[in-house]
Amino acid sequence: MEEAHAQALKKTIFALQPLAENEWESFLEGWQTVSYKRKTILTATGETEKYLYFVVDGVQRGFYANGEKEVTIVFSYPYSFSGIIDSFLLQQPSKYFLETLTTSTLLRAPYRHIEKQMETCLGIERYVRKSLSFIVSGILERQIELSCFSAEEKFRTLLKRSPHILQLVPHKYLASYLGLDPTTFSKLMASVRI
Repeated sequence: MEEAHAQALKKTIFALQPLAENEWESFLEGWQTVSYKRKTILTATGETEKYLYFVVDGVQRGFYANGEKEVTIVFSYPYSFSGIIDSFLLQQPSKYFLETLTTSTLLRAPYRHIEKQMETCLGIERYVRKSLSFIVSGILERQIELSCFSAEEKFRTLLKRSPHILQLVPHKYLASYLGLDPTTFSKLMASVRI
């Protein structure tokens, strides 16, 4: 693994939960670098998520497929974690897909490594617990946005939270993520200024 990739992972983790040096070294041992072409399915519905990913380069999306309709649930990009988290943590079949939208370089660690680290390293267990708390908080906020906000409010909230996302993600996936018709999304792109 490149030193720059290890440092990006360390910076992300230590921002939330500093680790003892021996915990960090133990945690880092289980990670490897992998690369994928664009539009590669990393996890499919019915498969159990085997890895926790950390994005070094590229953009991925998690989505639910219902027949011909796809609903985008989440995006990941540098320097964030990725994977189908419920399938990973519970080691049960996924209800969702994870795919690369662009060529992607990721660090990945297998479930057994992360599980062992959580069991033996208090700092890692604390990090995972804090991370999951932020994830749950974000999911609840997003549920409110999807249920209560107008199309324009959803669009403005997205741009306020992640203004860079318009350059990273194709607009059809952003429209799906917001629960908007692509035409409505295009109209908002043309009319809303922040």
